[in-house]
Amino acid sequence: MSSDPWGRVDETGTVYVRTADGEQVVGSWQAGSPEEALAYFERKYEGLVVEIGLLEKRVQTTDLSAKDAHIAIGHLREQVDAHHAVGDLESLRARLDKLVATVDARREERKAQRAKQTDEARRSKEELVAEAERLAQSDQWRAAGERLRALVDTWKGLPRLDRKSDDELWHRFSHARSAFSKRRKAHFAQLDAQREDARKIKERLVAEAESLSDSTDWGPTAARYRELMAEWKAAGRAQREHEDDLWNRFRGAQDVFFAARSSVFAERDAEQAENLKLKEELAEEAEKLLPIGDLKAARAAFRSINERWEAIGHVPRDARPRVEGRMHTVDRAIQEAEEAEWRRTNPEARARAEGLTGQLQAAVDKLKGQIEQARAQGNASRAEKLERELESRQALLDQALKGLQEFGG
Repeated sequence: MSSDPWGRVDETGTVYVRTADGEQVVGSWQAGSPEEALAYFERKYEGLVVEIGLLEKRVQTTDLSAKDAHIAIGHLREQVDAHHAVGDLESLRARLDKLVATVDARREERKAQRAKQTDEARRSKEELVAEAERLAQSDQWRAAGERLRALVDTWKGLPRLDRKSDDELWHRFSHARSAFSKRRKAHFAQLDAQREDARKIKERLVAEAESLSDSTDWGPTAARYRELMAEWKAAGRAQREHEDDLWNRFRGAQDVFFAARSSVFAERDAEQAENLKLKEELAEEAEKLLPIGDLKAARAAFRSINERWEAIGHVPRDARPRVEGRMHTVDRAIQEAEEAEWRRTNPEARARAEGLTGQLQAAVDKLKGQIEQARAQGNASRAEKLERELESRQALLDQALKGLQEFGG
């Protein structure tokens, strides 16, 4: 008979393993010595140790499901319980029990994790739905459309919920996208109609602009082109394939007209610049008549200058006030000299001036006497009132005397 700490072989060749419940029969060995029998069943034990170790590693390092893990544990437990190996079978049972606890704990962790992921997926989908419903009311067609497409991709990457919840959220999400698409389609249909109306309006504007391009009625035509431009801007944009062509024709017609006008105006500006030079020379000739000495000669000379002035024609608008002002200054000086001459040689006017001067002088003398009398009587207030009246009459008298001097008297 042969034995070791975990088993023995009796004289009949029966192999036993020692357990906490006593010896258990492992099997019968007739093919060799007892030592070979123990060694064979010890190798079977080591095989179980290796298989349990591998299962422990799979449980710890892979995503082995709890169901598959329990099946594998059950298979190993059956082998341990069958007592077909010699070794510390209780330690193997303990390791298998511990592995069961580990698998169960990992299953609960995974269950909790899945529940957490489900809650997160629910919140994420609810947020996607809420954003999609907000975007459904947006008028930012391009940006909102791109964002909705991105939301679909995000939705596809999220885990599914239970069928009812997932279907309800998807229905809301899909409805929001459909509502946006419907509004966008209606908007662009309206926009297409507006652009077609704009095309018709702009074709009419182009036709009129082209008909005006050879006009030489510069002012009214330029004003009409400004009105056409305002109508063009108010019409809005036509379809892209028409807008550029219409604009090129519209702008081209204007360019033809304004180029022709600019050419004519350039010739006119050159002529007016020459006219200005001639009128400045005449203004300088007229200014040499000042101050007026011989009125008759000055009048005749100015008449000659003015006749030549009128024959010259227009000058640039911005220079007109300045050069005409110089001529008006000389003209006023001659008129003032004529008025002074007339007053000096008009006997009736002189008589009226002398009569008015005499009346005012008499009134002044009378007021002075009244003032002296009031002061002598001690009536200060009357004296002050009369003095104010005297100041007014004296001013009129001074003005009349000045006018009388113009008559040479």
